[in-house]
Amino acid sequence: MSDAGEEQPWAPLPAYRVEIGTEPLDRPARNSLGGWPCLDDDQEWPRCFCGERMALFFQLDVPDDIEFFGGEHLSVFHCAHHNDACDPVTADGRLVPRFWEAPQPPFPGSFWRVLLQRDPGIPEAEPEPAVRALPLTLRPFAEGHRPFGVHFKVGGTAAWAQFAERYWCACGSEMVFLCQVPEYKEFGVHPGAPVQPYSIRDEAYLLFLGNEVYLLACPARCDPAAVLPVNQH
Repeated sequence: MSDAGEEQPWAPLPAYRVEIGTEPLDRPARNSLGGWPCLDDDQEWPRCFCGERMALFFQLDVPDDIEFFGGEHLSVFHCAHHNDACDPVTADGRLVPRFWEAPQPPFPGSFWRVLLQRDPGIPEAEPEPAVRALPLTLRPFAEGHRPFGVHFKVGGTAAWAQFAERYWCACGSEMVFLCQVPEYKEFGVHPGAPVQPYSIRDEAYLLFLGNEVYLLACPARCDPAAVLPVNQH
C-alpha cells in the first residue's frame, strides 16, 4: 500500500480533437457542423423562446471511452436571431429544475439547447437550413497535466480561460466537463441565411457571442437536455 501522503500518479483523461472537414456534406452524417440532426423519436427540433427553430451548430457521437457519456450523441443548438452569453440560473446551490428552459436575461426564455441522446433515430429528413454542413472527425490526442492549449475537443480536461467553474444539477449531481469550443469559433452559413446579431460577419454564426464555450453535463443523465454551456473569455 502506498503512503497516505505520497502523490499519486496522474493519468490523463481520454481526449479527442474535433477536426472540421472542407468538403460540404450532401447526405446525413452523425458527426457534422450543421447537417441533418439526429434526434430521439420523442425529441422535436428545439425551438427558441421566440418560437423560431434553433440552428444546429454541430453534432457528434461521443467516443466510447469518455466516462459517463461514451456512446451518446451530442447536439448543440442556438437561435440565429438571439445571441448572448449563457447565464446559468441557480437556486440553493444548484441549477434550477429544467435549467435549459430558464429565462436568459435580457430574454424571457432560453435561446440555446444542448442534447445528449442515448439512441437517436434516423436523421431528420431536412438539413439545418442556415449553418453549412461540413463533416467532423474526432482524433485522439494526449493532453498535458494542465491543458493550456485551446482546442475544439471532446473529453479531457477543461482549459479554463479564467477560473474553473463548478455547478450542480437540479438532481444533485455535480456537472462534468464534456466538450470545449474555442473562442470566436466561426460556423459558416449559407447565402441568404438570417444575419446573427453581434456576430463578426454576416457569413458566419458564433456560439454565445463568440465566448469560450465549456459544455458541462449531468453524469446521472437525468434528462437529455441536462447540459450547461459555460462561457468565459
